[in-house]
Amino acid sequence: MDSRLLEILACPVCKGPLLYQRASEVLVCRIDRLAYPIRDDIPVMLEEEARQLGADDPLLDRRT
Repeated sequence: MDSRLLEILACPVCKGPLLYQRASEVLVCRIDRLAYPIRDDIPVMLEEEARQLGADDPLLDRRT
């Protein structure tokens, strides 16, 4: 994932920052608890394509 692209991407719902989770190939919005998939190195930034994360989901951990 291109670091310059990560700097300008924001959550389409809340406009907040996204956390890149390399191992899971997703961009995570911690505020809305959404995981946006990355397919063929292209982030799919559509709310209907995002996966809702539970409050205890490890993807929400800032250190992963």
